[in-house]
Amino acid sequence: MQMFEYVIILISIVIGLALTHLMQGLAGLIQNPGRERMWWVHLVWVAYMFLSIVFWWWWEFQLQHIKTWSFALYLFVVFYAFYLYLICAVLFPRDLDGYEGYREYFLARRGWFFGLLIGWSVIDTIDTWIKGPDYLASLGATALIYNALLVFCGIIGMVTRRVSAQAIIAVGQLVYLVSGVLHLFNFVNFTNA
Repeated sequence: MQMFEYVIILISIVIGLALTHLMQGLAGLIQNPGRERMWWVHLVWVAYMFLSIVFWWWWEFQLQHIKTWSFALYLFVVFYAFYLYLICAVLFPRDLDGYEGYREYFLARRGWFFGLLIGWSVIDTIDTWIKGPDYLASLGATALIYNALLVFCGIIGMVTRRVSAQAIIAVGQLVYLVSGVLHLFNFVNFTNA
């Protein structure tokens, strides 16, 4: 077994747990719709994280080009997967005791959520750099712009409780993620539009 295969198995397990956590949270909302009050903005962030994790796992395939693995690199990649799980765990806590629903919970924990997203952008920039100059060049400025936008929106999301601002940030990030992925995977060619 090559080192990449060894690493990808472990991070696949952790990422699988993150996706399972999101799906269990959604299933709980479907099974008991009256128990916790849903909030559509929260669900947009759930969709954002679900898609982000699925695409992240795909992009991590670029790690196969690393010829020499160090223990520090191994720890970084594993930490990255655990970090994504943590974001999902913040979206769907074990219970909502003390909160009327997901709107109140999300607004009360927005500092943690957006702080984790800001940290994620830093980790993702390091991850992109680790994958090598060819990978970075293939993305162009897209990855840096995406991460800078995530930091900017994260700061705004942390400081405001305004529901309209939270909605704009959530929908904007999801639309930007989907359009960026479609562009990167050549589903849509924006340059000839």
